[in-house]
Amino acid sequence: MTKPLPLIVTRAEPGAAATVRRAAAMGLDARAMPLFAAQPLPWSVPRADDFDALLLTSARAVRLAGAGLAQLAKLPVYCVGQATAEAARGAGLAVAMVGDQNAQRVLDAMASRQVADILWLCGYDRSAFDAPGTALTALPCYRVDPVGPPAPWAATIAAPAVLLAHSVRGAARISELVGAMRDHLSLVAISAAVAAAAGEGWAARVVSGRPDDAAMLAEAHALCHKGE
Repeated sequence: MTKPLPLIVTRAEPGAAATVRRAAAMGLDARAMPLFAAQPLPWSVPRADDFDALLLTSARAVRLAGAGLAQLAKLPVYCVGQATAEAARGAGLAVAMVGDQNAQRVLDAMASRQVADILWLCGYDRSAFDAPGTALTALPCYRVDPVGPPAPWAATIAAPAVLLAHSVRGAARISELVGAMRDHLSLVAISAAVAAAAGEGWAARVVSGRPDDAAMLAEAHALCHKGE
């Protein structure tokens, strides 16, 4: 029997290492090849009383926000994905809702609950969302910048493999670095928008059923073993 295809994890650390650990526990040949690096940004903590809730779309915001996050602990927190919710709870925040689809679905749910003034602790590069009936204030507390691919990158993508794309920017960068010769590579995207950013021409392009590692790795497991 041949070995399963390698799984390439391109997200920034420490997320890449965490994903590799989960994948290895599933028996996958997972390799951390971060194409981005995250760093905190200075930010001023607003008055918690000016908002009805805190929106978190990434666990990275919790990890990189720093001590100022504690001053927002009185706000109910709406999270996208279980990993974000776990990080929020670990930081002492009260999670009111966990969305298993995307930020737009969470915002729609918040609007239906009459959550009017929302503070979004986010990254410098972020998506735009439609939030009718609410006032959404984006407050960047971190940034994620591209870095050069690790030394094994070229050799690894030259052979069949499966790649994970955790963001629109990540998918676009993967697509740029891989180039047009990609029909031997498969890609698992965390959302439909991320899959679209990766473009066409892949051996397989699969969208995760939920925006979290567990769902992505379930799809990756099937693709890695399908390529045996």
